[in-house]
Amino acid sequence: MKHPYVLLCLTVFFAAPVPTLRAQSGGDQADMRVLEYLAAHRTDGQTAFWRTVSNANNYVDVAIPVGLLTAGIIRDDESMRQNALYIASSTAFAALSNYVIKKLVKRPRPFVTHVHFTPVYRPGEYSFPSGHTSSSFSTAIAVSRAYPRWYVIAPSLLWAGATAYSRMYLGVHYPSDVAGGILLGGSATFIMGFIRP
Repeated sequence: MKHPYVLLCLTVFFAAPVPTLRAQSGGDQADMRVLEYLAAHRTDGQTAFWRTVSNANNYVDVAIPVGLLTAGIIRDDESMRQNALYIASSTAFAALSNYVIKKLVKRPRPFVTHVHFTPVYRPGEYSFPSGHTSSSFSTAIAVSRAYPRWYVIAPSLLWAGATAYSRMYLGVHYPSDVAGGILLGGSATFIMGFIRP
């Protein structure tokens, strides 16, 4: 794409009003059906596992570019160092954009709008888009673009998908929040693509 910033602008313009309207109109029934189904089938073991996945996400997002940078310095590999910068920049761009979009959209968390719904825990801030999802998919897609091999792509996307699922399982994000996070995370990797070696 010649002007990648257009993609982000279109995403914000078209996606931002949707969750707000859905929350206000009660049109989020499909989202809530998914969350209620997941909540009804929670077990202690699964809850501990998905909470661990969710909590580990930020560490994974930092460890990957730091590991690549360290390896690039040790090996004196400029391409590896540049890929570390690309991955870190993509994730940072996704995080910053996520913060701005949340402040603009101000979609309440599922348990705030639906007081009968019980999440595993109650984070603050707003719901749309999912920050964990946007950062995990930004990292995963950037790594996959930097190293397009199946043994890199498969575990990267599996981790990002697990992180996204954990946010719904824990009851802290709607499925549409997660979808928005995937779109934002993927967009960030293309917007920051000029940094790639």
